[in-house]
Amino acid sequence: MAQPKKTDKNRQSSTLPRFFTLEMLMFTFVVLSGFILLYSIAMPNKNIGIMVGAGIVFTFSLVVVIRLLMDPDNVRARQSDAMLKLASQTLACMKEGLNKSSAQKVCRLLLPSTAAIAVAITDKDQILGYAGVEEDRNPTGSEIRTHATHATLQDGRMRILLTTEDIGFPTETSIKAAIIVPLAMGGHVEGTLKFYYRRPHHISETQKSIAEGFGKLLSTQMAAAALEQQTKLATSMELKALQSQINPHFLFNTINTIASLIRTNPEKARILLREFAVFYRRTLEDSAELILFARELEQTLRYFSFEVARFGEDRVSIDVDVEPEVEDMMVPPFLIQPLVENAVRHAMPSEGMLEIEVSGVREGDDVHVRVRDNGVGMTEEARQNILHPQSSKGLGIAVKNVNDRIRGYFGPGTHMEIESELGKGTVVTLVLKNGAIRDFPSIEDAR
Repeated sequence: MAQPKKTDKNRQSSTLPRFFTLEMLMFTFVVLSGFILLYSIAMPNKNIGIMVGAGIVFTFSLVVVIRLLMDPDNVRARQSDAMLKLASQTLACMKEGLNKSSAQKVCRLLLPSTAAIAVAITDKDQILGYAGVEEDRNPTGSEIRTHATHATLQDGRMRILLTTEDIGFPTETSIKAAIIVPLAMGGHVEGTLKFYYRRPHHISETQKSIAEGFGKLLSTQMAAAALEQQTKLATSMELKALQSQINPHFLFNTINTIASLIRTNPEKARILLREFAVFYRRTLEDSAELILFARELEQTLRYFSFEVARFGEDRVSIDVDVEPEVEDMMVPPFLIQPLVENAVRHAMPSEGMLEIEVSGVREGDDVHVRVRDNGVGMTEEARQNILHPQSSKGLGIAVKNVNDRIRGYFGPGTHMEIESELGKGTVVTLVLKNGAIRDFPSIEDAR
């Protein structure tokens, strides 16, 4: 779920340091009282009262500052806060997975957080990112040269290297020690994270723990990014399957309808044939992640015109009542058409007219889109099972696909509601959480 964009002022304020913390306040007292104390001592006419007062304030403030800085809880809290911020920053870099761009950014983020003089990230074959000493000698994209890195890629073990020979660097380098941490995902080593040091004694237990922790952090974020990509891929594949699922009955019925009109009403046949071509071109073209709701509505009405030509105006009708604000929303494609198509295919009564209503309204920050019909309805058992994960054909796959995609795009709270009664009809409601306050591209760009 995307959040409203921060203003420049908000972004700047979020990165400013917190002045006037208790530590800073007491440190200010230390400086001021120390200055007053020194000034009083240096003056020829010494004021004992001022000197005593300044001395008391100086001593008290200094004790408080030392206490605050050395308090274990305070130290741990600051360290935890720093690590959480760093984790958040690296996560932002790793949204698209581990690549040259993200690896270089992560290296620059990690370098100031350790005693290392250089940080590198590799995949199985090449350097993806390098920051620090001798950066010009280790450009992004160059092949892995050290045997220690290849060994870690092979066995997945963290290595502590205390000589340039162990590292595999030439002797004239300023890098004399290193830690190599495997980056594993799904039980397989996909790369390495390397910290380089100027002296072997710079590698303390703390540095080992930091290196190992960063390795686990990046491995976790790599796995999370891969999972997100797989989820997007699965959703994309479902959409493509829906796009390519041309119902043969609809295809043959539409062609037969157009063919029958060629003699009786050639002008209408010509219009339907042109619309039919546009309909399927749009069906195959609408693979973008988002489209205007108005375009989705236009495609739905285009589809419905073929059903009107087939059944007649006395058998099917559609009424649309969508607020302009809703029409201007960006939504995943194929939200309304599958629901209207289901109504025509499954809700058509044996006699009388099937009336379908499509509405879209803003309710607070949410948007409610409804597809209502007066058709045959369904049993409670059928209604309960329609969104079942095992629904894999007919009515189930189309409705489940719509439900999965709105939840994936609009996030928590978004859902589909289905109300139905035999002989009375069905109402499908898409509740798009915070749909009215999302940041969308301009309408001109979307078109």
